[in-house]
Amino acid sequence: MKNRKTFCLSIVLLSSVFAINLNAQKYVDKSGNIKFEASEKLFEPVEAANESVTAVLNADTGDFASLALVTGFRFKNSLMEEHFNENYIESETYPKAIFKGKLIGFDLSSLTDTSILVEVDGKLELHGKEKQVKTAVSLQKLNGSIVMKGDFRVSPSDFDIEIPSIVSNKIAKEVLVTISFNLKS
Repeated sequence: MKNRKTFCLSIVLLSSVFAINLNAQKYVDKSGNIKFEASEKLFEPVEAANESVTAVLNADTGDFASLALVTGFRFKNSLMEEHFNENYIESETYPKAIFKGKLIGFDLSSLTDTSILVEVDGKLELHGKEKQVKTAVSLQKLNGSIVMKGDFRVSPSDFDIEIPSIVSNKIAKEVLVTISFNLKS
């Protein structure tokens, strides 16, 4: 059931990014990786990874999108994972994290096995809120795939995620989000 749900969400993501040009050259990763880290010194690490993120790149336009099911984030501490889903992210109500944006000045023909930095500008939707995200990612072409890596910072308050005062000193005010995709045509 989970694979069917992920497949259906991937189809929705693909169609929303490429609704205008169905003949576009598309690069896709269905097992991308997103990690986040919101740890404070002296306290237990607050970090998780999701290794089943769907990402799509329209190589003709530079349009890029990714979709992560929030329940796909795995923590070392199962209680922390439960609190993340039930109390903070409210994953039953807000099951997806979606990024839609554009690689500025992207040119597929200029990619080689040497990584280059490309600016990304888009919106991250999480917990029913959107935030503009502008960052740089490294891109390189390896064995016919486009490898994309990067990171950016967001705050729980950007998405109206309330952190109870009893644990607020244990969770960073800024969360480091790291992405890694291996996009294939």
